[in-house]
Amino acid sequence: MTSEHPRHLAAALRRRDWLISAWPWRALAYLITTVPIAGVLTVGLLVIGAPLLAAANALRQHGRPPEIPLMLFLAVGSLTLVALAPLASVPVAAVERWRIGLVDGRPLPASPWPGLVARYRSAAGWREVAYLFWLGGVVPVAYWTFLVLVLLDLGMVTSPWLAGDADPVVIWRPIESTGEAVPYAIVGVLLLPVLCYGAGLLAAAQAAVARWALTSPVDAAALREVARSRTRLVGAYEAERRRIERDLHDGAQPRLTSLTLQLGLARLDVPEDSPAARPLAVAHDQARGLMVMLRQLVHGIRPQSLTDLGLADAVREVADASPVPVTVHADVTGELPEIVETTAYFVVSEALGNVARHAGATRADVRLTRAGGDLVVEVSDDGRGGADPARGTGLTGLADRVAAADGRLLLASPPGGPTLVRVELPCRR
Repeated sequence: MTSEHPRHLAAALRRRDWLISAWPWRALAYLITTVPIAGVLTVGLLVIGAPLLAAANALRQHGRPPEIPLMLFLAVGSLTLVALAPLASVPVAAVERWRIGLVDGRPLPASPWPGLVARYRSAAGWREVAYLFWLGGVVPVAYWTFLVLVLLDLGMVTSPWLAGDADPVVIWRPIESTGEAVPYAIVGVLLLPVLCYGAGLLAAAQAAVARWALTSPVDAAALREVARSRTRLVGAYEAERRRIERDLHDGAQPRLTSLTLQLGLARLDVPEDSPAARPLAVAHDQARGLMVMLRQLVHGIRPQSLTDLGLADAVREVADASPVPVTVHADVTGELPEIVETTAYFVVSEALGNVARHAGATRADVRLTRAGGDLVVEVSDDGRGGADPARGTGLTGLADRVAAADGRLLLASPPGGPTLVRVELPCRR
């Protein structure tokens, strides 16, 4: 679902107003605040890494292992590092969960303290340890590489002012005059936006790794059981809905129709000046109103037109009743699951209702297609746009209905329009 304000850096990088927004500054703040954390971790890793590299170099040069004291130091240091890493990662992970908010507005839940023993046995704890080593080992290399590129670009930009000194300026080759430096300066200025995007990509990549490492792994078995449970609940709901619809349509509605007819016949037999005429007329009118209400309730459970005409023609019937001119393009072949048909029908009905009430549109389009194993429903209009699920319950309820059918809803509604609602419903039976 798209939004007017992107919630995270990766989405903001795809927008055309990236350079003039606040996101470059947020990315820069994220990168700068990484430096002290990664620096401390790098020093800690070098305490063990440097002697280890020295031992490996001695083994390579002399063909024999290093002295026993060095071996003991390496063994004790490595074991200590592994033993303390799950504990040291706790404060670092807490700071990183807070810091990721600079470039990602999506909540990242905190990991509760599971206990000392469970900390060493949990997958989440060792994922945080892996992030610790990544932050202290890989991130500094990426930052130094990017810093070299920044310094090289700054050297190109400032080369016309430095070329007049006694010593030549060296970029790719010595530059001795201002005239030689001007082309480099122009290229350097043109590369500044590229470096800005590069900083954003670097921050986005680091934030993505942080989110992956600091999010507790999902229990796959529990997730499958939740999916099965939801499927069972939706199936039970559909069976109960059909029973209620059948009872109302075949039981209550005919009896209420018969009662309304009997009251109408009774009105014909009672003189208008009779004391019973007025109460009988009121009862007849109330029965007719109740019959209309019951018919609407039955229609709201599963529209009769959907049963009689099928999805495509039922959608055309809804479009014909819309106050806004609607064009329907339907390319739906094969039988669809009942829940998919019902969900698609109500998506179109609700979306066209929103168009008529809020969009200020002059026309709308409805498209029904099959894409692989999914039914794709698209409703677009040329209205004012700016649709926001946070401002009402219509779109939220629509998304919940689609989610109950294991589908997804996508919304594109920039200010000024147009608006597009796209729903993808899996048709697995």
